[in-house]
Amino acid sequence: MTTIRPITSNDDVKMAEIIRTLLKSFNLDKPGTAYFDPELDHLSEFYGQTQKRQYFVAVNDDNEVVGGAGAAEYDAENGVAELQKLYVSASAQGDHLSTKLIDRVVEFARQAGYEKLYLETHHDLSAAVHVYDKYGFTLLDGPIGGGEHQAMDIFYELKLKK
Repeated sequence: MTTIRPITSNDDVKMAEIIRTLLKSFNLDKPGTAYFDPELDHLSEFYGQTQKRQYFVAVNDDNEVVGGAGAAEYDAENGVAELQKLYVSASAQGDHLSTKLIDRVVEFARQAGYEKLYLETHHDLSAAVHVYDKYGFTLLDGPIGGGEHQAMDIFYELKLKK
């Protein structure tokens, strides 16, 4: 049984390792991706800076971090948060963990008052694209506001207000 909880500083090293390992496996260990984000080694600190941000980790029965996802302000003026750094280790894939993590992020984003959840991904991350399509994200023609990660080429949003 996997537990999803807010990140702590003890989880930072493992989450950075999971993210870098997965990006590297898709040859996305290059500038313009999360691989080089300055906050990657200190996610708990970054997401703890304001109540408008949160990062969740998935922990397996052995108390090992096996994935995570977060939300942070993207276009606060227009009520837009960004779904960030949704990654699940290879050992934990195939159990709908990505969907469970998105559920937690969506719940947080709604409670934080956001109206939309935006995300950027890459066409090589076909499993992620499949998850976003199935979850109900709407494909956009391009990035909102120019996009943060220049190497990303697929953009989605999810309306949070019912």
